[in-house]
Amino acid sequence: MSERIHNLLIVDDEASMRHMLRLVLEQNQYRVTEAQNGAEAINLLYKEKFDFILSDIRMPDMDGLTFLEQPEVRALDATIIMMSAYGSIDTALECMKRGAYDYISKPFKPDEVVLTLRKAEERRELKQENLELKEVLSKKEKPFSINDIVHSSHKMQHVLKLVQAAAKSESSILISGETGTGKELIAKALHSESGRKGQFLAINCSAITSGLLESELFGHKKGAFTGADREKQGLFSIANGGTLFLDEIADLPLELQPKLLRVLQESEIRKVGATRAEKIDTRVVAAAGTDLQIAVKEGLFRQDLYYRLAVVDINLPPLRERPEDIIVLAEHFLERLCQREGRTTLQLEIEAKKNLTAYHWPGNVRELENYLEKALIFSPGDNLELPPLRIRQAAPGEFNPDEYSLKIATRRLEEEYIRKALTKTKGNRTQAAELLEISLRSLMYKIKEYGID
Repeated sequence: MSERIHNLLIVDDEASMRHMLRLVLEQNQYRVTEAQNGAEAINLLYKEKFDFILSDIRMPDMDGLTFLEQPEVRALDATIIMMSAYGSIDTALECMKRGAYDYISKPFKPDEVVLTLRKAEERRELKQENLELKEVLSKKEKPFSINDIVHSSHKMQHVLKLVQAAAKSESSILISGETGTGKELIAKALHSESGRKGQFLAINCSAITSGLLESELFGHKKGAFTGADREKQGLFSIANGGTLFLDEIADLPLELQPKLLRVLQESEIRKVGATRAEKIDTRVVAAAGTDLQIAVKEGLFRQDLYYRLAVVDINLPPLRERPEDIIVLAEHFLERLCQREGRTTLQLEIEAKKNLTAYHWPGNVRELENYLEKALIFSPGDNLELPPLRIRQAAPGEFNPDEYSLKIATRRLEEEYIRKALTKTKGNRTQAAELLEISLRSLMYKIKEYGID
């Protein structure tokens, strides 16, 4: 309950009653104003806003029931409580019909008045919370739809047709494509088109250690391991009736792959530490940024799991292979970024469009969005100034986005350390992985990604 001081108006022709109520209510954190009849109370309503009104029924000039009928009172947001020494059930009902919240019979104990007001406070605050909740819900973003995927190219139209065709099936789906192409958006589109009522949940298989990943996916029983002080639901259970998106599925540890295979085959999971399995209805959509078939050949990914995941294989083309999408995406990102920053939407000039289309975007859609965000930061005026796109050393005083890119800096440092480790171990990849404190599987993919001989 709120601790703020509430404004309260007492309307009663008896001065002793007003005085008694003032003493009691001021001790209970109310700011009290007095009126000796309805007409005087109406005048006060023009001068001050009241949260609560305590009004007697029998008063000269204007009684309490007439007071309730006044337009100024009907328009109030105040909570009104009526009082009378000549009350009956019919009188109480009549007060309620005319807009009163409650009715108290005189004589009453001071605590009775305070208790009634406290209940009225709780009602007011609950009403306010409901209004705020409705406002939040009304502003809530609409559910994601396949129509929210911005595109113009025939290649993306083909991809979205595949999404619509595959969404209604219960089969697992594998989305392949380079980093930054928007694989999670395609997964969300599959979920929205499927008509499934459950949640869409996503997890990056490369971002969590093997031990924690098993618990995150399947859940665990209380006491299953040190620190398991309570039972936990896994993502498969939470997404029951919906879709679970497994990003970077190539990094799923080998020891967890048979368990995922069983989920796909039997539609059941077993929590860590549990003796019984439980049935689920969770659609699995997986994504890989590298060729899983190469991982299968190298023994880093189970062949049977690959075939079970890739019942439907949707390949998302890189941005350089669909240049028609570059400008529509750029304009979309600019509009969204400007709205977020409270700025007038900046426009792309013809020369800027040519430069954007000519660039090959190795980081794909994600790189395009990040590039435009950086450009907006360094364009305080009404004209959008795009930094140069080719990778080169910037002239003195010139902005070069690559100098600010943590992604590029991290990749360069990562490649340098991998080369150092391989040199140290004379090409022994197992020993190099140990030095780098990563799995051999991750090292193999990074060697391929960086083109290290």
